[in-house]
Amino acid sequence: MYSEKIQVAAAPDYPLNGLLTIPDGNRGPLPAIVMVHGSGASNMDEKVLKLTPFKDLAEGLAKRGIASLRYDKRTFAHGRKCARQKDITVREETIDDALAALDLLKSDPRIDPERIYILGHSMGAMLAPRIGAAWGCARGLIMMAGTPFRLEDIVLRQLKQGQSGNPLMRLILNAQYKKYARLFDGLYEMSDEESLRKKFAGNLTLYYFKEMGQKTAVDYLLESDLPALILQGGKDFQVLENEDFVAFREQLKDRPGIEYKVYPELNHCFVNSLYSDILKASKEYGTERHIPEEVFDDIAAFLA
Repeated sequence: MYSEKIQVAAAPDYPLNGLLTIPDGNRGPLPAIVMVHGSGASNMDEKVLKLTPFKDLAEGLAKRGIASLRYDKRTFAHGRKCARQKDITVREETIDDALAALDLLKSDPRIDPERIYILGHSMGAMLAPRIGAAWGCARGLIMMAGTPFRLEDIVLRQLKQGQSGNPLMRLILNAQYKKYARLFDGLYEMSDEESLRKKFAGNLTLYYFKEMGQKTAVDYLLESDLPALILQGGKDFQVLENEDFVAFREQLKDRPGIEYKVYPELNHCFVNSLYSDILKASKEYGTERHIPEEVFDDIAAFLA
């Protein structure tokens, strides 16, 4: 395989460095995926301490004849500029760039325009059905560690999960939980102007959550017939098998074209789990490991 430096530019002021990875012996036209990041500022490898899930996916899928495009997230490459944008939403942060990346793949003669897939991880998985609906040309979706719930629900749940620690940590997180629960109360009854005035953290306003939460991943999937592969780590402490994954299966039970797979020993980044404890996240992600071959095989089988 080999990787070419590319640039994704949905907007002239926000060019993003990336890599287009092409399998060895390129016989084209090739199936291909665009990778969509989770929350936060991430580079093209979606690096989390010692883990690099997007790099792993690019290399593992290339060995199976699948091209991929990954790129730096806008908030990673242009953090200061994004921080000045008070009305930023996931459209500017993620969706516009994903659409530009998909168009870039579609225009490449080595890529089969009829076999382009969207692979989203974490919040990227939540957004993948929306991106698929906006682009209109995707062959299917791969949703890794996504959730059918709204983002604010996940924020509050994780604050509750963290309250299993020492008494001081419980006190701090319980106070944060109460603060944000009050903040989110009545979110969808607020006007856009009111939600823009209310801060969540940093430059994020409640409008960021309100705009994204108008429709969930399930809402988009139920309006679509795109095939989707929903993958879950059994030891993921950020997105939970017994809540998020189960809810996907229940809410989509009458929707054809959905495949599901749980990997009992894998965590949120789809590597073998060490701690299975949200309070040990830095240790969990601070030891180098790589995505196992089984995950690449399952994705390749879905693309076949």
